Amino acid sequence: MRFIVDLLYVFAGLAFSPVVLYRMVRQGRYRTGWGQRFGAVARRCPEKKCIWLHAVSVGEVNAAQTLIAEMENQFPNHEIVVSTTTDTGFARAEKLFSQTRSVFYFPFDFSWITRRAFRRLNPSVCLLMELEVWPNFIFTARARGVPVVVLNGRISDRSFSRYRRVRSLTRRFFGKLDLVLAQTPEYAARFRELGCPADRVLVTSSLKYDTAQVADAVEGAQALADKLNLKGERLWVAGGTGDDEEQIILDVYKTLMREEQFGDVRLAIVPRKPERFNDVAQLIQQAGFSLVRYSELKNSTAPVVANDRPVILGDTMGDLRKFYSLATVIFVGRSLVPMGGSDMMEAAALGKCTLFGPHTFNFRQTVEVLLEGHGAIQVADKDDLLASMKHCLSDPQYAGQVAQAGQAVIKQNQGATAKTMQALAKVLNLQERVDGSVKGRTPS
Repeated sequence: MRFIVDLLYVFAGLAFSPVVLYRMVRQGRYRTGWGQRFGAVARRCPEKKCIWLHAVSVGEVNAAQTLIAEMENQFPNHEIVVSTTTDTGFARAEKLFSQTRSVFYFPFDFSWITRRAFRRLNPSVCLLMELEVWPNFIFTARARGVPVVVLNGRISDRSFSRYRRVRSLTRRFFGKLDLVLAQTPEYAARFRELGCPADRVLVTSSLKYDTAQVADAVEGAQALADKLNLKGERLWVAGGTGDDEEQIILDVYKTLMREEQFGDVRLAIVPRKPERFNDVAQLIQQAGFSLVRYSELKNSTAPVVANDRPVILGDTMGDLRKFYSLATVIFVGRSLVPMGGSDMMEAAALGKCTLFGPHTFNFRQTVEVLLEGHGAIQVADKDDLLASMKHCLSDPQYAGQVAQAGQAVIKQNQGATAKTMQALAKVLNLQERVDGSVKGRTPS
């Protein structure tokens, strides 16, 4: 089985290599971490037991923050190492965790690479955020007697459809998962249908509710406001935007600017992917707006020119929440185009009037809860976005009610971290008993 999987990976790698080379040259991606991707990973405290947590990208890394802090409190004898897949996920994990923990790129799922990584890390348990289940990784963990737990588990509609087509294969490695902690009963049912034993699947809600920091202010936001010279002006923030979406937002903003009552509204666009910053800057200028890039303003002593009111491009990493905290209205991107959406919890948790488009399949459960609680507004298209923006800006009481309801929804759904920790404690205690038996001693 492993030989077949490795062979399939070889063919897939050859087919995908031109894309990798293009992205390396043109977008600056995949240029680092190749040794780690081939299993050359390391620990800081090899004398401790190891918890290996894998979070694919930025969203999963952010969702793990509260959990990692709690694990360190409750399991002080364990070292926590963190792996990611994407460049943006790695950058975020390094910023959050690298001072005290090992952060590395997730090794390729070839059998010899996964064996090498497991030998070097020697984990006591592997924690996979949301879904990242790779066959050779699972087989290697099982061969070494290392429990594998899926945290914050979810299977999107698209992924579920794909997995069902090869259910006979997926059952072979989904069935080897030791525990799945799913976000919703629906996701739990999907894991069971794909081969997870029913007694190993629990519902704990989403960890992202716990990491969505409910607050009325954000550290550093006032400094950002001073840089942008925001003095009583209303700010529309379009965050986590994707391809073809910024043009829609700029068209809507241009229409708003034609009406006197919206003349004080400023626009900030914060694209999801850093490799698109330059393209979005060009779009803004082509639309006829003056532009200020926050990357140039951030370390400067001069604010934006007061009478210019340029469109603001948030082209730095880690500052989106500061932008959100200053917003009058937030549009959460990658949702007017079929890209699955971006995380809308952060915006709602800050008590902001939150809008998003119809393409939110990556956040369906969150969308359903927010809409049911009247804590967000879903728009269908560009015209609907324009109408909703006019409504929210013209009726502050309505926008405030949406914002308050959204923040309340986030508060009501928190608690997944505590449930997750209870389940993990049982897994780790069981593993210690198993290790003790193997070593011929009675564990304390």
